[in-house]
Order: sequence, then structure tokens, then C-alpha cells
Amino acid sequence: MTAEEIAPLSRVERRKAELRREIIDAAFDCFAEQGYHATGIADIAARLGIGHGTFYRYFANKRDIVEHVITDLIERVIATLTAENAPDAVHTLEDYRAQTVRIGDALADVFGEDPRIPRMLLLEAPGIDKEMGERILDFMALATSLTAAYVGHGVQEGYLPEDLDVDNTARAINGMILASVLAALHDPKLDQQRLRAAIQRVMYDGIAGPR
Repeated sequence: MTAEEIAPLSRVERRKAELRREIIDAAFDCFAEQGYHATGIADIAARLGIGHGTFYRYFANKRDIVEHVITDLIERVIATLTAENAPDAVHTLEDYRAQTVRIGDALADVFGEDPRIPRMLLLEAPGIDKEMGERILDFMALATSLTAAYVGHGVQEGYLPEDLDVDNTARAINGMILASVLAALHDPKLDQQRLRAAIQRVMYDGIAGPR
């Protein structure tokens, strides 16, 4: 890589990148508060105190920016599944249990600290149009494949049963997680720690497991 390729951004370039980020954040605020269909470019521009022309220098239209908003939210969710939380990071059932607690806590931080995120991803985005609905379904399928990687690794390592139906087990786990997120949206006072503990008990012991 040449010196030119790694040269730092100029102040103008940094400001452009910052403004682009600010527009995405403002759009998310507007979509989350008003809904995608009720939000206009004027609402996003007014929130930042910029003109329509400035907006259109960065994004083609409202549909263009919502793609960036959804991409940003999905990346925040996927980022919880890296480093020590990667599928192949553990090798014993004890470590896997600890890993699932970390992942549960990380997802709770993403979804629980800002309930607009799950509301946007799960309730608002699917109703934008057919293409966006398909994108959210693709995200769900990706989440299933990621969970299957954790389960499959456990089977390979021998700390999960060898006859486990990996793909459908992943779907069942994600179904519990999705249900918990929707329950928290419906009832913000829900005890998230108790709910996560219940999910973990079902995952490891089943409802008829050891007493």
C-alpha cells in the first residue's frame, strides 16, 4: 500500500463523512419517531438544519437513505458476534454457557438500551415495501445461519449432542430471542434478566430437565 493510499482524510473529507453520518442518524431518529412513510426529506433536513440540496448531495431519496439506516442497524447487531463471541471461540459446554450469556447481554444492550432499533428492524422496515421486507427476511436467515454455526461447532467439539438437528435448533433458539425482543417492545417493564435466564434454561435443560 502506498503512502497516498493510507493518507489521512482532509478536513473537508472528514466533514463530509461526518455530515453523511449525521444525516443517517437524523433519518433513523425521524423514521423511529414518525414512521418511514410519514417522514419526509424536509423532516430529516430540518432536524439537522440543512437544506434539501445538501441532503441530495449525499442520498438520492428517502428510500436510498433507509437502506443505509437498516445496514447500520444490522451491522450493530452482527458486531456482537465477534472476537470472544465468535462461533469457534469456545471448546467446552461451560465456556459455551458463558458465551451465550455474553451474547445475550450484548444483544440486550443493542436492543434494550434503544428500543427504536428493534422497532425499526422488526416492525417498521418490513412494511416499507416488498424489497425491504425480503431484506429483513434475509437478515433473519443470516441470523439463523450464525446461530447454526455456534450449535454446529458445539456438536463438532462434542459438548453438544451429536444427533442435534443443527439448523432447526438454531431456528428454535432465534425464535425465543425474537419473541423476547418483541415482548420487551410490548412491555418495557419486562424483567429482561429473568427472561434471558428462562431462555438459557430451555436451551440447556429443557422444561423437563433436571431439578
